[in-house]
Amino acid sequence: MTAELDYRWHLRKVMAGRGMHATSDLRPLLAERGLKLSQSQVYRLVAERPVRLNLQVLMALLDILGCAIDDLIEPVPNGRDRRVVLTKASGRADARDRSRPKRPKRARVLPRQEPAPRSEPAPAHRPAEPDVSG
Repeated sequence: MTAELDYRWHLRKVMAGRGMHATSDLRPLLAERGLKLSQSQVYRLVAERPVRLNLQVLMALLDILGCAIDDLIEPVPNGRDRRVVLTKASGRADARDRSRPKRPKRARVLPRQEPAPRSEPAPAHRPAEPDVSG
């Protein structure tokens, strides 16, 4: 049986821990190490999880940030983000699959109901006017 492995990419978190909060902070530091990356490439490197990563870029990131490879890449088994959740009712651990996005709850459309007929209030009693014809 082959184990399915996945990973989490923590570059943004490690950068923030070193006081680097903008992707533009990283580009000149990579250029000092001979890596000419465009601003969009650096942004994607920081903001997204890379599928392929040049080892020279990885080694430059480790050097710039002064960290180890396991600070940037966290292995996750089974390719799914499974977390143990305590259920409120039973207090037992419940492993739920968090890899699928939640689907919205279907709306219930009720048949249109006609409003109830309004009862007209009784007219106020007016005294009879005198007949002035003559």
